[in-house]
Amino acid sequence: MAGKKYYDSLKAYTPSQSYDVAEAFKLVCDTAKAKFDETIELHCKLGVDPKHADQQVRGVLVLPNGTGKTVKVLVITKGAKADEAQAAGADVVGAEEIVTKIQGGWTDFDVCITTPDMMGQVGKLGKVLGPKGLMPSPKSGTVTMDVAKAIKDVKAGKVEYKTDKLANIHCPLGKKSFGPEKLMENFSALMEAIVKAKPATSKGTYLKGISIASTMGPGIKVNYKQ
Repeated sequence: MAGKKYYDSLKAYTPSQSYDVAEAFKLVCDTAKAKFDETIELHCKLGVDPKHADQQVRGVLVLPNGTGKTVKVLVITKGAKADEAQAAGADVVGAEEIVTKIQGGWTDFDVCITTPDMMGQVGKLGKVLGPKGLMPSPKSGTVTMDVAKAIKDVKAGKVEYKTDKLANIHCPLGKKSFGPEKLMENFSALMEAIVKAKPATSKGTYLKGISIASTMGPGIKVNYKQ
């Protein structure tokens, strides 16, 4: 059940109305009333059919102002690449012993990066990491020989956007403490990437609905002009 602060936030705007970008971001910051620094999120409804492989929208982007989140990075690799990962700031580095640890239920990390030569081992972790969204993949840039760049991008605020089964994209834009201006810069960069990722086979209206919300606050519709 929603609390008093949530209902107070609802009084600050008209839920059925779409707001221009600047006004929407001022509202989302004003209505984020929790005692912690709330995450501001993008929720986007696309006019695609994710059941068709050629209409799935997916990509990665380093947000201009980062996400404001401290990310714990695990790198599964060995040899010289393990040394490279340590030097680049990985929080945990390991090989077969880490795979065994994860098989035992350990998932105390936010992002998992690995090198192609370790995928034979990492592939065993699909049932553990898949449901948590932690499984490395080439599309997200987390299966790579350039582990230093992958770590740097993740630490700098790389996000992955992809459609779910209902053709929605949910993605963090940063923290309330960023203020409207920095959040708008992240929003613009992410929306540009989503628009560019429009599948050639997608017909009709592509951007069907866009809203932003804080962790504990209500959704605010955005009138986005490409």
